[in-house]
Amino acid sequence: MKILAISDTESKYFYDYYTPGKLRDFDLIISCGDLKLQYLEFLVTMAGCPLLYVHGNHDEAYTREPEGCICIDDTLYVHEGVRIMGLAGCHRYREGKYMYTESQMRRKVSRMRFRIKKAGGIDILVTHAPARGINDFDSISHMGFECFNELLYKYEPELFIHGHIHKNYGKDIPRRSTYGKTEIINAYDYCIVEI
Repeated sequence: MKILAISDTESKYFYDYYTPGKLRDFDLIISCGDLKLQYLEFLVTMAGCPLLYVHGNHDEAYTREPEGCICIDDTLYVHEGVRIMGLAGCHRYREGKYMYTESQMRRKVSRMRFRIKKAGGIDILVTHAPARGINDFDSISHMGFECFNELLYKYEPELFIHGHIHKNYGKDIPRRSTYGKTEIINAYDYCIVEI
């Protein structure tokens, strides 16, 4: 399965410089948040494949949800046998709809345990924020969640795709890394992955 992972900034390659057929080889698009709903609607229309998304911390500005796209916040979605879990938002650094403390995110994860068990695990974990100590920063606004590390340790998904950490924040921010058996993808702008 060929996946287009996107987050945080609208890619000029797929938007401003789009040419017909550019998206035809993708089986799935996964958005990790903080993207304009018009961009998501454009991609799902041109690609002809499902677009799954979680909300980022700046998506509280949506006046409606993007048409034709599937929100996977706080759910486990199965696409062609691939089990995909979604968790929105980032650490609470101000008041906001998609801002959570560690304990709030931990409760959200806990509410998912039965669905994960029933599905027999997770193949892809999709979040806006990173896991603690993996592609994150020490500042509260860009700190990862420790409970994500626990998910990675316990369920060993093949992929963990996140956003929120912009590549232009520093020259040493990795696009890909690993945590145990899991490949970590920073979806900032876009990244192409296969599972």
